[in-house]
Amino acid sequence: KEAMVDIDIKPKPLQPHWYERYVQPCVAELLGSALFIFIGCLSVVEDTEGTGRLQPALAHGLALGLTIAILGDI
Repeated sequence: KEAMVDIDIKPKPLQPHWYERYVQPCVAELLGSALFIFIGCLSVVEDTEGTGRLQPALAHGLALGLTIAILGDI
C-alpha cells in the first residue's frame, strides 16, 4: 500500500484551445512580417550618403530581433 501512495497520477494535459492553436500563430506571423517589412522600408526612405548599406541592415536586424523577442513564445 505504501508504494501506491507514493505514485502521483498526473492528468493528461488538455489540448490548447482552437484560437491558441490556429488563429494566434497566424496573427503573430502577420504582425511580425508587417513589423519587419515596415521598419525595413522606413530605414531606406531617407537615404543619406553616409549610411550606405549599414542602416537598412541594422534596421532589419533590430526589427527581426524585436519580433522574435515579442512574438517568439507564440
